[in-house]
Amino acid sequence: MTSHVQAYRASLLHFSNDPAFDEHATQWHGDGLLIVADGKIVAAGDYSKLSASLPADCELHDYRGKIITPGFIDTHVHYPQTDIIGSPAPGLLPWLNTYTFPAERRFESGEHASEVADFFLAELLRNGTTTAAVYCTVHPQSVDAFFTRSSELNLRMVAGKCLMDRNAPDFLRDTAESGARETEELIHRWHNKGRQHYAITVRFAPTSTPAQLKLAGELATQYRDTYIQTHVAENTDEVKWVKELFPDSRSYLDVYDQYGLMRERALYAHCIWLDDADRARMAATQSVATVCPTSNLFLGSGLFDFANADKLRMPVSLATDVGGGTSFSMLQTMNELYKVGRMAGTHLAAQRMFYMATLGGARALQLEGTIGNFAAGCDADFIVLDPKATPLLARRSATTDSLEEQLFALAILADDRAIAATYSAGACVHTR
Repeated sequence: MTSHVQAYRASLLHFSNDPAFDEHATQWHGDGLLIVADGKIVAAGDYSKLSASLPADCELHDYRGKIITPGFIDTHVHYPQTDIIGSPAPGLLPWLNTYTFPAERRFESGEHASEVADFFLAELLRNGTTTAAVYCTVHPQSVDAFFTRSSELNLRMVAGKCLMDRNAPDFLRDTAESGARETEELIHRWHNKGRQHYAITVRFAPTSTPAQLKLAGELATQYRDTYIQTHVAENTDEVKWVKELFPDSRSYLDVYDQYGLMRERALYAHCIWLDDADRARMAATQSVATVCPTSNLFLGSGLFDFANADKLRMPVSLATDVGGGTSFSMLQTMNELYKVGRMAGTHLAAQRMFYMATLGGARALQLEGTIGNFAAGCDADFIVLDPKATPLLARRSATTDSLEEQLFALAILADDRAIAATYSAGACVHTR
């Protein structure tokens, strides 16, 4: 039985490393060819060098004038908050109590959870996101609904049930014991089943007792290839609250460290109000900061400090944080990321922002070699970007004179309209 080979002709963009630290990291083929078989990348390179290797019956998709890049990877997003995106509040804690917790109560219903999961996944794909690290609610049925829908689409997703046994409404609390038991059952049911991965999900330190954090850390030690996801140092009121709840911890981040929750595959959203000791600890444990610029600006939380993160080589990735974040689009998220960097005194090159949204996300998830670039054997998760998707973008693209300028125009001016097509494991799952 022969493999069914598909080929895609377009400009190709992917990365072998972080371009902020490696001048040879960007891989660009102006007239490129991507060859796919059985849902995997076979080869990527110049059309002139690869076209002769195509079998006679190969189907060639002509996307000339467009750019093919690996699918975007969103390392922090809440699917139960889809319906409250764009809700007004004076800050994080009032926003949680007024909008988030009541919305999450509805996920007691598996039927509701499935309906939202369908919309959420369609929205990701419409925006070119093929992998995400997703928060469900405290309800195990919210996890089952999400993974069921993701599996049906054959998407590579990371998700988990929130652990929260205090400082939340009664209708959203588990207990330390029930939360750990349900998490372990969900790990056995979903982790590494097809393209699904489980994340031990501590909502944030204030909503977990020391007993719950201890059990979460024990699960993280027992199941070392699972993910860990939580929030840290998002805004000053929250940091102050954590200090009151955990007076013996050196810092907010140290709360998690004391319970064994810092390691590879640990994703820490926000990381705004850290000090250099925290950043060094993130780097030493390879715990990843998932930077959420639209959310941080919308909730007035603060500006991520790229200069000090880079100084200590703290791992970073990019995330939308819907529904505190205001867009599913990783392109629009790059737009806000750039502004956050500028306000904090850093100029972020477009190539680095695209790296963060692709290979940087794969590295955050310890999935380099599986997703994130076009190395042979990687999953064929990729998107087709249209630099002429809108009249303004087309006009600006026509006057760009370098790859950096073209990518910068996409990062600043583009949105979901620039996603001409999205492919997951070689199958087209969205077309505009």
